[in-house]
Amino acid sequence: MRATIQLENMEFRAPHGCYDLEKVVGNRYEVTLTMDAEIGSAAEQDDLLKSVNYLSVYEQVAEEMQKPSDILENVAWRILERIHRAFPQIVTSTIKVSKLAPPLSGKVEKVSVILSK
Repeated sequence: MRATIQLENMEFRAPHGCYDLEKVVGNRYEVTLTMDAEIGSAAEQDDLLKSVNYLSVYEQVAEEMQKPSDILENVAWRILERIHRAFPQIVTSTIKVSKLAPPLSGKVEKVSVILSK
């Protein structure tokens, strides 16, 4: 049996960006992560060990968000790599990492990077 598990609109303050000030004061970010996983009989047996523990996923995302990167592509890549290592039952995943109110010359709500594995 396959399940789609989604953690939507997780918010973080993190030190990402190519400008020195961004690495010092940080920015606000939003992360949505979608995972398709083979869960076997987890639903029928009510067994967390056979599914993807989304508390653990959240904690791993939060840890990766605190590691500085110059570009969002690197942040997204690191998160996907880590969750696939932690949960081999994940078949495919998609992550969207958005920088809220990026420091651009005009008003922009957010800039996002979407990666799939």
